[in-house]
Amino acid sequence: MIIRDVEKSCANGRLLKGGNMIFGYSRVSKGDDQNARLQIKAFKEAGVEKTFRETASGGRWDRPVLHEMLNQLRENDIVIVWKLDRLSRSLKDLLVIMEKIDQASSGFKSLTEAIDTTTPAGRMMMQMVGSFAEFEREMIRERTKAGLDAARAEGRIGGRRPKLRKDQRKDIAVNVISGRKSGADMARLYNVSEATISRIVASHR
Repeated sequence: MIIRDVEKSCANGRLLKGGNMIFGYSRVSKGDDQNARLQIKAFKEAGVEKTFRETASGGRWDRPVLHEMLNQLRENDIVIVWKLDRLSRSLKDLLVIMEKIDQASSGFKSLTEAIDTTTPAGRMMMQMVGSFAEFEREMIRERTKAGLDAARAEGRIGGRRPKLRKDQRKDIAVNVISGRKSGADMARLYNVSEATISRIVASHR
């Protein structure tokens, strides 16, 4: 069950110039009180004014408290998390969230990793993370394409490797078509089903 608890921070809470806000996003596991206290303490020290607390898994995208916070962001607001994995356990989702924060013209800070996109160095680092993630995705696409190309070259479209080699399939077709062996005989010989034998024979007729 997802528990939503949006609370105002009193200690060290203050409005930024122009009415801009410092938001804290806290994600804790149910019953993990120590982790929750550490995050709250860090938020107070960082001057967080409004905390969004959630217990939904960091691997899920459909976190209502997260999206509520993102929808409230305005220009020059700042989102603070205790650690990056509090925001998301998926690099792909993390970059999407960071992009949404940037689109709102807001900043982002991770207290543990000392990431701060309100500074030029912080923005550059997040751009580098995004570039490495895109490089990884491109490499995965290239490996997938290379695997499919190799499969097609071997007469496969994809999926598992055929149980029978090309020469074995030819042997089955020749024996059954010539009448030297029955389909059942070849099925027992190669330990496959008679339906497989029938398809092989049909493809060679």
